Amino acid sequence: MNVARSNTAIGTTATAEPAKVYRGRFAPSPSGRLHSGSLLAALGSYLDARHHGGRWLIRIEDLDTPRNLPGLAGDILQTLARLGLESDEAPLYQSSRHAAYQQALAHLQAEGLTYPCSCTRSQAGPGIYGGHCRSSPSGPPPYALRLRQADERIVAFVDRFAGLQQQAWVQLGDPILRRRDGLIAYQLAVVVDDDYQGITDIVRGSDLLDSTAWQLALIDALQQPVPRYAHLPLLLAADGSKLSKSRSAAAVAEQPPATVLVDTLTYLQQEPPAELYRASVSEILAWGIAHWQPERLRGLTTLTEKGPA
Repeated sequence: MNVARSNTAIGTTATAEPAKVYRGRFAPSPSGRLHSGSLLAALGSYLDARHHGGRWLIRIEDLDTPRNLPGLAGDILQTLARLGLESDEAPLYQSSRHAAYQQALAHLQAEGLTYPCSCTRSQAGPGIYGGHCRSSPSGPPPYALRLRQADERIVAFVDRFAGLQQQAWVQLGDPILRRRDGLIAYQLAVVVDDDYQGITDIVRGSDLLDSTAWQLALIDALQQPVPRYAHLPLLLAADGSKLSKSRSAAAVAEQPPATVLVDTLTYLQQEPPAELYRASVSEILAWGIAHWQPERLRGLTTLTEKGPA
């Protein structure tokens, strides 16, 4: 069995300097309307790409079909367009990429880096990613496929905002690559698509920071280039609770675009002048690109949405 190298640190120690050809992306899922937290990730990734003279892409992550809501992909794209955030290339839909995911999965299977797991969530051990099937025969189908790595392996990378991140595989557990219902899981799909789209810089919310180690292991196993990562602080509701797609959605889709954009620049610590509330969308974005100072986000873990006026 060709299990990945043990006692090996994988990842990147990249600095904050972008590549000469910067390609960033925003990848929403059509399971709910855009709320202010997801818009923060969209605008942050857009400004970072534009400030560095790069391209910005939109990918619709619609693989989790039980959670997709009819018409939401179009609603998300329309909301982004209303705010001046349009993809430099045609949006990529993950639902069109099944053959690529199966090819990557077949490669990992051939390398001996997967194993079947029939554990339910209650059987899986710590969290939902550790399964006893790794050392014991899997039960009858249906079963998931998980990524196998050596417990001694260390995954390390430098995040532009969060700094050095190091995690031991034994603490991470083995992520699911194909679910029991046959659907390809997020961790595999996102890695395959980032490589396909040539993404060099990933700017996204810190709720995905813990997923990065799994994705770096897959990038290594698939012998793909390693992108730079920058995880934005998590935006919380005014009462300190976590935002969800059912909360604050109307604030993004239905409030005046200038208000939404300037508020989001404020959450991103960019200190926009008050007169921008009276500016056009293009003027606000031009200001944001010219004055983008991502270093203001370093070391921050959470931000707070302002309450109703």
